[in-house]
Order: sequence, then C-alpha cells, then structure tokens
Amino acid sequence: MTFKAVLVGCGGMAKGWLRAVREIPALAGRIEIAGLVDVDEGAARALVDEFALPARTGSDLPAMLQAADADLLFDVVPPAARKPVVLAGLEHGCHVLSEKPMATSLQDARLLIQAAERAGRLHAVVQNRRFISGVRRIRAFLESQALGDLTGLHCDFFLGPHFGGFREEMDHPLLLDMAIHTFDAARFMAGKVPLAVYALETNPAGSWYAQGAAASAIFEFSDNVTFTYRGSWCAEGAPTSWEAAWRFTGTKGSLLWDGAESFEARVVASEGKFLNDLAPIDVPEAPEAAKTHGHASVIAEFLAAVEEGRRPETDGTDNIKSLAMVFAAIESAATHTRVEIRE
Repeated sequence: MTFKAVLVGCGGMAKGWLRAVREIPALAGRIEIAGLVDVDEGAARALVDEFALPARTGSDLPAMLQAADADLLFDVVPPAARKPVVLAGLEHGCHVLSEKPMATSLQDARLLIQAAERAGRLHAVVQNRRFISGVRRIRAFLESQALGDLTGLHCDFFLGPHFGGFREEMDHPLLLDMAIHTFDAARFMAGKVPLAVYALETNPAGSWYAQGAAASAIFEFSDNVTFTYRGSWCAEGAPTSWEAAWRFTGTKGSLLWDGAESFEARVVASEGKFLNDLAPIDVPEAPEAAKTHGHASVIAEFLAAVEEGRRPETDGTDNIKSLAMVFAAIESAATHTRVEIRE
C-alpha cells in the first residue's frame, strides 16, 4: 500500500525526513509526499525543487490535507506550533507522526492523546535515538542478565552546538528539546518506570542560550534503580557523542558505552578480596531483527503499525512517559524539590 503524506514544517529538519523516505529501502514506494506546507511557502517550494518532488506546496494546512487527500501527516514544526498542527491532521483523518517533543506541556500531551483516540487514528513521536543499534544492543544485553540485576544507569551529555533560531531563544532548551531523547533511551534500555526526580538547571557563563543550557538530574526508577543525568549544550572542548556517554551498573558488573562504537563490560570473576577480580565479557551485537536505521526506522515502524492496526513503539501513549520525566525535571529545578513523576 502507498500512503499519501503531507509534510508540514519545511526547515532543516524536514530534509532528514525526506531523505529517509527517498533513500531507505524499507520505505521505498510506500510513501508519496503529496504536499509540503510551511508558513513561508517559498521554503516548501525549495524542498520540492531540491528533492524533485511531484508535490503541491502551500501555507494552509487544512486546505492542503484536503487537496492532497492525505492519509498521513508528518509534523516537523517547532514545538510551540505542534498542538494545532496535530489536531488539524487528526481532524482530517490522518495518522500523525510528530517531531519531538510531543507537546510543550503535559496537559497538551494528554489532549493530543484524547484527540487521537476520538479520531481513531495514531499519533506517534520521532524518538529516533531509541532506534539506534547501540540502544537496542544494550537493551538486549541488560535483559540477558549478563550484569545481574540492574542497579543504576548514568550518563554524561556535553556538547556545544550553535543552532541559532528557536533553540537559543526558548526556555529549557536542553531539558525540553534534547534531554527527551536521553530520558526516553534510559527508560527504554532500563525497562523501568520513572518514579521521581531531583534536578538542577543552570545557564553557565558564556552560554549563547537565553536560559537553561545545562542541567543535572537524579531520577528514581522502579526496582530501586537510579538514573543520573549530567548535560550541557554550551560545553566546548571535550564533546561527548550525541547519544551521551553511559555507565550501567549491575549486581555482577558494569558496562561502559561511549554512545558510539565502544562497549566495555566487566563482571566479577572471583570474590573475597578488598577489590574483587574482574573479567571482560562481550556485548553481543543486537539481533538482526533489532538492527535499525534511526529516523527511518521510526517512520517504518509507524507505517507498520498503521497497516497492522496496532500502536507503534513511540505512540503518544508511551511517549508521554518520557515527556513526564522532562516536565518533572523542569518543575524540580524551578522549585528545588524532589518531584514525583505522573503522566
């Protein structure tokens, strides 16, 4: 089956979506980009030219959905514009796949879940970091009990990107725009439920962001598991991977992951000493069925869910759990208190 899709929001992020649709074999022939919408129609026309698309362009989303007879809406707008865009797509009868974050408040996230349920359509979120091979590989490794019972996971995220645009002007840019990826990956890899958080948010000297370019957080997960996060978007000189640098601790040993290709795991080899002897163990490659292609895998999973009549992995009903971590961290930082996490 070929789905007719309208993409709204024709900035730089849109190119990643269009490349995935065009270049990934799993999506070949399954999606027709029938329309491109942007408040600046010139931006839509530029993408039509760059990608040689036989698509309409416009600035009126409801009119475009009608003219294109759209089955799907790809929502790539800035977060502040998300709610009306998603609601317009659902009202037309589209299944909607949105960029993250799902919403700019938990209240709006709940509203979008309710709207999707009323419409009988899916609304899912592009949590593409969950769909990278390292994350899937670690999930399988932890589930194998190679480290025993998981006791903690800890990550560092330090980069200095100069985006320009809305990220440098918005409130809570690190927590709301980027940490959602890391929090979602942590929840997925651990397989645990986030319960509470204590967080500190700062804007370090030299920051080129208006507010909140750095944050630290301690999360309480179910089964007495702790997740700690340290991050900055204005840290020059020693960048981590975009996937962060991780340490996973268990009752039998630990795993270090650099967020890229380095996986180092060691477990207790013999006991009874002040510091027990350790032995390295392999971290198996992810099973073939779990190997993924990031952004394109989210789109492919979304299409499969539409075809099979089920919820996709990053459906809004699941993604709101990661968004709740973000807003609880923001509330904790503002109130200097421990905040319980509620969807």
